[in-house]
Amino acid sequence: MPVWRKWFSSNVAAQKTLERVISKAGLGSRTQARSWIHARRVKVNGKIVENPDHWVDFDRDRVEFDGKPLEVSEKVYLLLHKPTGYITTFKDPEGRPTVYDLLQGVETFLSPVGRLDLDTSGLLILTNDTQLAERMTNPDHHVPKTYLVACEKPVSDDDISSLRRGVVLNDGPTRPAIVSRKGADRVEMVITEGRNRQVRRMLEAVGNKVITLTRVKIGQLEIGDLPVGRWRALTPRELEKLAAGNQRHRN
Repeated sequence: MPVWRKWFSSNVAAQKTLERVISKAGLGSRTQARSWIHARRVKVNGKIVENPDHWVDFDRDRVEFDGKPLEVSEKVYLLLHKPTGYITTFKDPEGRPTVYDLLQGVETFLSPVGRLDLDTSGLLILTNDTQLAERMTNPDHHVPKTYLVACEKPVSDDDISSLRRGVVLNDGPTRPAIVSRKGADRVEMVITEGRNRQVRRMLEAVGNKVITLTRVKIGQLEIGDLPVGRWRALTPRELEKLAAGNQRHRN
């Protein structure tokens, strides 16, 4: 059985669209995969397929890219200290810088684990391990994410109590947050959800506004003293912590 088929058979559902197969193999983004498929560079069972949404059955089908069997890249796990002003998509129609501009020397295509918006800095994991990414971003697993927040005005004790109970947003009530005071207008917040701009919206719900927002920790993984805009590979010990923490939060 080819390498790619062994990997997919044990790590993903029986069928996926062709663009997802290529992306999950670590060759590129789904947007890139679609362009390659349209360019007639991909074959399934020896025939060129131009439809990115073509379904592939891993028990029966053979996928080739540029005439070579599709193989999965070695797993790569990076920690990036994302600056503000960068987005986490591969390309931006508006021409804004993306985190991929910072990954000099990284040849394997990696996907961010979760998102940090344009105005948020801090810890971002990038990997081609789609199983890890899906486990960490699944809200049912309650993986904690820790943020340092500087607010427009002082955060009152009542505000902190409200955040600790959970607040109501336009997409429903939030889970309770763990909140620690770091100054009159600064708090540390730990949340276990991944809603869009959640920390900002939670502060707005108690009548405040976020001025700066930095993610400093995911699970037990900390950003430490990694300079802004730089990246490094995760250590084996850090990977063990992520795996152990994910299992604990899921249970």
